[in-house]
Amino acid sequence: MISFVLDTPYIELIKLLKVTRVAESGGAAKSLVESGQVYRNDRPESRKRAKIVKGEVISVMGKSIRVV
Repeated sequence: MISFVLDTPYIELIKLLKVTRVAESGGAAKSLVESGQVYRNDRPESRKRAKIVKGEVISVMGKSIRVV
């Protein structure tokens, strides 16, 4: 599991995928979300700019990101 330390109130989903290197680019991050491969707290997330806050877990392609 990847731990991401959030030092702002939130981070947009596609930015989180880029900064943690789960996605190689913004376009790749958008494609992952659009194709239904991204889960937020075990529920599908289809909003590319969803505001992710501390305590949430994002899962994509067998990887998990915990926002702390």
